[in-house]
Amino acid sequence: MTMSTPTLVTFIIYLLGMLGIGLVAYKMTNNLSDYILGGRKLGSAVTALSAGASDMSAWLLLGLPGAIYVGGLSAGWIALGLVIGAYLNWKINAPRLRVYTEIAGDAITLPDYLENRFNDKSQLLRVISAFVILIFFTFYTSSGMVAGATLFESSFGMEYTDALLIGALVIVSYTFVGGFLAVCWTDFFQAILMMFALVVAPIVVIYELNGLSNALKIIETVDPALTDWTNGLTIIGFLSLQAWGLGYFGQPHILVRFMAIDNVKSVKAARRIGMSWMLISLLGALITGFAGIAYFQDRPDDIAKLVTNSEAIFILITQVAFNPWIAGFLLAAILAAIMSTIDSQLLICSGTITEDFYKKFFRRQASEKELVQTGRVSVLVIAALAVWIAQDPNSKVLSLVSYAWAGFGAGFGPVVLFSLLYRQMTRNGALAGILVGAITVVIWKQLSGGLFDLYELLPGFVFASIAIIVVSKIGKEPEQTVLDTFDEVKQIVHLHS
Repeated sequence: MTMSTPTLVTFIIYLLGMLGIGLVAYKMTNNLSDYILGGRKLGSAVTALSAGASDMSAWLLLGLPGAIYVGGLSAGWIALGLVIGAYLNWKINAPRLRVYTEIAGDAITLPDYLENRFNDKSQLLRVISAFVILIFFTFYTSSGMVAGATLFESSFGMEYTDALLIGALVIVSYTFVGGFLAVCWTDFFQAILMMFALVVAPIVVIYELNGLSNALKIIETVDPALTDWTNGLTIIGFLSLQAWGLGYFGQPHILVRFMAIDNVKSVKAARRIGMSWMLISLLGALITGFAGIAYFQDRPDDIAKLVTNSEAIFILITQVAFNPWIAGFLLAAILAAIMSTIDSQLLICSGTITEDFYKKFFRRQASEKELVQTGRVSVLVIAALAVWIAQDPNSKVLSLVSYAWAGFGAGFGPVVLFSLLYRQMTRNGALAGILVGAITVVIWKQLSGGLFDLYELLPGFVFASIAIIVVSKIGKEPEQTVLDTFDEVKQIVHLHS
């Protein structure tokens, strides 16, 4: 397939706009804190929408509509778990993490925060958490590169390798130049574009189907089970879908937004904006996938394509239902979803290499200019490694990405949550939580049948939480300075809640 000229023009305009934002952000980046955390100057709207865009990724426009197209309404229960998890993350983690990271040594990365929170002079907590982040995010980033290359390949009729390199070049360019500010501002506009696409697409489809009620009638003739919210749903299946929400507590690329917001007072407004965006976007994705069942019923050629790849439903809708100019923006929304996650992952890895390894172990006296340059080089290195892994779109290495959400959710989720709420938590408790959570995810994934069909994030989260409590209770009491800092944070958060 080749892309029409109007679609190509709108696509290019979008990409140039992203690069322009990177150049503007470059002029506002003066030190490592600016490059990695935007100098803690993000407003409520940018914080909220950049967090949402980096969270949802292409899953929102491709994965979820595809799942609903195949499984019907019963596949939509995952949205409930995500909404609950995201809300609790904003409500519990966001204000506390914003205050704690500034008071506890002005931490700018998650490993930096954990070391400062527990006054870990051994630096073991920093090293282990940094390695976990680098390993998971390298493969996660590679997966996103494959998704971007697939979009370019199918839209432009390009060779896969060429598409991979072009997609990587665009993303790396504005991340390399502008750092965190560029990532957040591009994610802000990408989130708006994603929501626009998920509002317009279902409205047009339902209109062409002469209303939702008529669409329901058509779907019932296809398969009545598709309209049943409980079809094929088991207790283990339901718990697995809801467990996805637990992952929010441990995703570094989301938590860093909480650390970067300009003031703890801004968190409440950011939460309202972020949750509104999420609810609208999820609803749009659900309706797109569901209405697509009826929309393509009389299009056998398109149904054949969807049998091969159900996640292409949103792409097919843009090609069939819209004029080329609108289609260009809607296809750009898919690229936006992909880019908004990759850029965040690249920057988290860059910050981890620069702050948690280079500065801490090799160049303690490095100037701010040197650290920023190191951060930029780190972006190139991680991106190059991700592209190398992604050269084979069917690489078995990429199957490890399925662990990423669960790995971060179980490995870091309980640790971050307890560190903000549990006064008596210790350094060893945090180490136990990271190791038990991550190891449980890996082992559980290898098992199957019965209880082991449960999504590995849930047992990983539970076992990690138990490990944190048990190890903290049997070890030495935290130092008084650690307890005093916890009390100070609690008091500040209480004043502004």
